[in-house]
Amino acid sequence: MKSSNIGGQAVMEGIMMKNKDDYAVAVRKSNGDIVVKKDTCHSIVKNCTALTKIPFIRGIFNFIDSMTLGMKTLMYSASFFEEETKEMDSVTEEEAAKNEKKEELFMTGTVIVSVIMAVGIFMVLPYLLSSLLKSAVPSYNIRTVIEGFVRIGIFIVYILLISRMEDIRRLFQYHGAEHKCINCIEHGLPLNVENVRVSSRQHKRCGTSFLFFVLLISICLLMIVRAESPLMRIVIRIALLPVIAGISYEILKLAGRSENPIINLLSKPGLAIQKLTTKEPDDSMIVVAIQAVEAVFDWREFEKENFGLQFAQDVPLAAESGKNDLYSEQQQF
Repeated sequence: MKSSNIGGQAVMEGIMMKNKDDYAVAVRKSNGDIVVKKDTCHSIVKNCTALTKIPFIRGIFNFIDSMTLGMKTLMYSASFFEEETKEMDSVTEEEAAKNEKKEELFMTGTVIVSVIMAVGIFMVLPYLLSSLLKSAVPSYNIRTVIEGFVRIGIFIVYILLISRMEDIRRLFQYHGAEHKCINCIEHGLPLNVENVRVSSRQHKRCGTSFLFFVLLISICLLMIVRAESPLMRIVIRIALLPVIAGISYEILKLAGRSENPIINLLSKPGLAIQKLTTKEPDDSMIVVAIQAVEAVFDWREFEKENFGLQFAQDVPLAAESGKNDLYSEQQQF
């Protein structure tokens, strides 16, 4: 296996793939057509790129950039289905513009509320629950470990609950297609439906593994950084989030290119949780993922350099049912 350093995420009925500063979103519309849109992402520290190269510091900015890009591409994929709804409702252009502004404000508010809720549910709530055990478990270290397991338990229950929703199940299928494409490339196989289908849907550089490392590192750091006041303990848990994210990013980055037994052992829980956040995709989803990859990554050159393999430029994707009319847009989001 050779790391390609490409990554991505699932969006509504599609895939976003990123290679260095380029990314592409491939979305299958309700009529079966696949739309592929390529663009360049811009970091929040674009005027100070040195920050993106400093270990531990770069993880914080990469995490923020990933969230921003993820939300942008998710909104882009959703726009196709919103447009179809608006066409059915025959709204005027003025009404459509007003609705778009309302949606942008709603999305911004949703992101802010979601971040606050995530901090409350995954950082503050586990601490409060573990604090109830103070009389029965006087050791702070043991309570911190219990808090960590409660945090992981809440995370798993959350995934199990949302995976019951039909839209989320399809999102998890596209997530699986994303992983399968990357694994196919990194194991030196031609990128086509047959090879992607038999590739693993688990990958060590997945965001799910990142979140697990965040939960794990939080246990270790909270044992070291202490406070007597219950209020200060909550403040510390929130304040340490950037530090935890920075450390977790470095471990994830190392895991993606290392086969060290210790790193592999640390990666196993995250890979196990990926069985919940990824599902087996159908062939039509795999085709979408392949087109997203090929828009930003020359996998033939990669496999030639790393595996000594050479493929024709017209490796077929494989036949699929339904329409597959591809067009690309080189415009800005």
